[in-house]
Formats: sequence, C-alpha cells, structure tokens
Amino acid sequence: MGADMMTAALPEILLPLWVSIKLAAVTTACLLLLGTPLAYWLARPSRLSAVRRLKIVLMGVIALPLILPPTVLGFYLLLFMSPNFGVGRWLSAHGIPSLAFSFQGLVIGSILYSFPFYVQPVYAQFARIPSSVLEVATLLESRWYRRFWVALLPQARVGMLLGALVSFAHTIGEFGVVLMIGGSIAGETKVVSIAIYEQVEALNYGTAHLLSMLLIVMAMLMIALIATVSRHMPRASS
Repeated sequence: MGADMMTAALPEILLPLWVSIKLAAVTTACLLLLGTPLAYWLARPSRLSAVRRLKIVLMGVIALPLILPPTVLGFYLLLFMSPNFGVGRWLSAHGIPSLAFSFQGLVIGSILYSFPFYVQPVYAQFARIPSSVLEVATLLESRWYRRFWVALLPQARVGMLLGALVSFAHTIGEFGVVLMIGGSIAGETKVVSIAIYEQVEALNYGTAHLLSMLLIVMAMLMIALIATVSRHMPRASS
C-alpha cells in the first residue's frame, strides 16, 4: 500500500526513477540474504576434491553475467518465466500470475545479473579471514550459525557493504535484462534506463537530459561511496 501511494504521488516523469530505486533496493536486500552465505561457503577450504570442483564450476556460473550480453540472459529468463516453459508453465498450471513482465520477474533477473558484483567482494573478504580466527570462533561457539553470525560476518562487513553498493549502482543502470523480462509498463517495470531510451526515440531530448542528469548525479554519489568503502578493504583484512 505504501509503495502504491508513493507511486501515485510521484510526477509521471519520475516514476521510472522510483521503479529503478525500488528494484535496486529489493535486489540488494535479496543479494545480502542469498549471496552472503554462498560467498562464505565458496571461500571456505574443502577437503573433498568433488566439492572443490563443484565450487570452481559454481564460481564460473556466477561470473557468466560479467561476460554474457544482458539480452542473452534476459532472453532465456523470459523463456523460463513464460507460460510455455519452466517455472512459468508450473505457475500457469497452478493459477499463479506469470513472472514475465512483472516487477517480481525484474527482481529475479536483477539478482541473477548482479550476483557476481555482490558475491566476488564478499568472497574475497571471507577468504582473507585468518585460519586462527576460525579456530578461535570454533572453540568459543559450537553452533555454526551462531559462529557465522557473531564471529565471521563482522570480519566480512566491509566486503558486504562494498558488494551492496556496487550491486545497487549496477541495478540502477540495468537496461538489457529488464527490457527483455519486464518490457515497459509504467509504474511497474519501466525503469529509468528504458525511459531515457524511449524519450530519445520520441525525440524528447529535454526529458532524456533530465533523467540522464539524475542518473549521473546518483552515479557520482555511488562512486564516492564505493571509493570510500574500498579504502577500508586492506584495513579490514589485516
């Protein structure tokens, strides 16, 4: 209800910016919940060779969005969400609305596309934790989840903050993935990058300039924050 009231109160020109900020915030929150334990598991040494090989494969899969064109990922996600394939078929059979061309679908696509931008810095921070810290944490706390929450998460807080900032900034500027999955539904899936493209296509350069300047200001603020956090990375690993 609060989000709907916020959307209704905004001028039409700022709706895409609000959708982008909401998408970036939800995506970043999901990455914090999903990506942090995954990064920890990937960073911990494994005795079994099969597990080590699995981790290598998984790291490669996570890094795919860094290489693949966004439209490729968006295309296959669109097929996967459509009523004729994958999850979309299951949802349709159970009377659940399709994820394609919905905000929820955008969130899923953004999480997958931004995964490497969050997991890699968090992985690096967990990998830097000395083995002595792990041994002391094991002695002080036998329950793994308490050990993870109390002793290990604080050691990786700088990497988590950096990953969250980079993921948020990356999601704000998404274009290809969100266009393929969400299209351009005002107030629902039309993010600011798509709005700029449409304004240029319609020769409304004034509106395109305004939206672009808003993104530039946000980008400069995010860069300043990321640079500030990055300066603390060596201190956190010492």
